[in-house]
Amino acid sequence: MAFFLNNNSISSHFRSHPKKTDDALALSKRGFHVEPGAREKALLAEDAALRRFKSHKKGVHRVKKIGDVLTIVVVAGCCYEIYVKTMMKEGAREQ
Repeated sequence: MAFFLNNNSISSHFRSHPKKTDDALALSKRGFHVEPGAREKALLAEDAALRRFKSHKKGVHRVKKIGDVLTIVVVAGCCYEIYVKTMMKEGAREQ
């Protein structure tokens, strides 16, 4: 193990590498914010023909709530069934 720690190639691998300074400050990793052009704005604009397909209607919200309630009821029913079966097995063991 000491051999690996003294090895220059392995220890240099763990050392931080110096950053290249040629034009590194001019180019950042995140890039600069550029305002979208006319075409991008037209593509992002709201389309009246697609308005009826939006999923934020009250009906969709209501269906999601009903689905959540049904999921909770099913999980509670499964837990109750497991509880009843374990109690029946314990009752059978005692007799």
